[in-house]
Amino acid sequence: MDHSKTPLFTALKNHAASNPVQFHIPGHKKGRGSDEEFRQFIGDNALSIDLINIAPLDDLHQPTGVIDEAQALAADAFGADYTYFSVQGTSGAIMTMILSTCSPGDKIIIPRNIHKSIMSAIVFSGAKPVFVSPARDENLGIDHGITTTSVKRALDRHPDAKAVLVINPTYFGLCADLKEIVELAHSRNVPVLVDEAHGVLIHFHEDLPTSAMEAGADMSATSVHKLGGSMTQSSVLNLNVKNGLINPQRAQTIFSMLTTTSTSYVLLSSLDTSRRNLALNGHAIAQKAIELAQYARSEINMIDGLYCFGKEILGGEATHDLDPTKLTIHVRHLGITGYETENWLREHYNLEVELSDMYNILCLVTPGDKEDTIEILLSALRELSDTYYVENQAYELVIKIPEIPLLSINPREAFYGDTEVIPFKESADRIIAEFIYVYPPGIPILLPGEVISQDNIDYIIDHIEVGLPVKGPEDRYIHNIKVIVETDAIF
Repeated sequence: MDHSKTPLFTALKNHAASNPVQFHIPGHKKGRGSDEEFRQFIGDNALSIDLINIAPLDDLHQPTGVIDEAQALAADAFGADYTYFSVQGTSGAIMTMILSTCSPGDKIIIPRNIHKSIMSAIVFSGAKPVFVSPARDENLGIDHGITTTSVKRALDRHPDAKAVLVINPTYFGLCADLKEIVELAHSRNVPVLVDEAHGVLIHFHEDLPTSAMEAGADMSATSVHKLGGSMTQSSVLNLNVKNGLINPQRAQTIFSMLTTTSTSYVLLSSLDTSRRNLALNGHAIAQKAIELAQYARSEINMIDGLYCFGKEILGGEATHDLDPTKLTIHVRHLGITGYETENWLREHYNLEVELSDMYNILCLVTPGDKEDTIEILLSALRELSDTYYVENQAYELVIKIPEIPLLSINPREAFYGDTEVIPFKESADRIIAEFIYVYPPGIPILLPGEVISQDNIDYIIDHIEVGLPVKGPEDRYIHNIKVIVETDAIF
């Protein structure tokens, strides 16, 4: 295929250049109806291609023209049989994977450190989650992926499972042996779905972890916008149908059901052009990002009180491979939290990180970085160390991560069940009917249907008190929580 072509973006430019008289939405009509300050800031070019699914521009819901061509080029670039463009982010693609493989009551094997969109799909579908505990790194205070051994144990106990979902790579860049997990699941005729939100570059460089399509997985949701250069909210869903375990037409139907009919052609064209850039230049830009990240990692590890793990962490089942462009910087030995570090970097260097938690900050090195941005980060971290590091100081923050809660009832039943609101601090041993998660990364601490323990309460309060972004409940301050109404016992 000719990856220098951009069928959709070219059609949009040509259509705008023809300057048609528009009597259709959007009402701003090439920007003339927009707020003037916004129009001047955004620019007429962007507004001129903010269009809708008129005949010359194809229709994402049933593409037969330039969108169909653009998606075929993307499938070729990602090594997929089919690729569908998403303007609902990777969350929409993840929901499609689950809803197209699971019906109400079906079991799906998933890690417990999943993104909240996965649990949203389980609530919508009525599927029953079979949770697999991720490997936990107590020293770093983070979770890795699930292992082949744990997936085998889950499949042995639940041979009727309809799918296995794997995160590859994790938010922190670690990967299990995805190919081995895929081979295991396929030996049981179970499809493998991959949350590849943080792995778009791995398709384009041999020194990065194995991609979902390369490993033979059946579906993967990939955030092109996170690391691949497209605009926020634009992602792709990749399908591999060679194993005969998924139906691409059903996936397309589900995707359409979850997608707005007012699809953004600005987002779609950014996917089209990012595919071109990745297909033609992906190896080179990934190589540059790897080199910058490795340089940053080596420099960070020479700064007192900081640690940024690299390949020395590999060797376990859950740490089979690493995406080195993710810089997880451990700050516990400075005696401050990751959240405090994030705020310090913002206040002193106008520098924003991807996330912070109790122990770490995460910085992403992408094709948008150059030597100058890396040097700013390093200068900031050196001053941070000078400010907080005290040689031989033993003080460290210690936060004990609670065990995974007991799932008492199906998440869908809990979410839609009879509920009452009670004080959160008095909710131990009750069944929660809401989500509680820290975003980013969006990994739930409590899910609908799980039994709240006192350890969960203490852990969440610890997060709130240090200012970490705990979200989810209707009460945004988490003074109160929604729980399942308990029926009086019958004697």
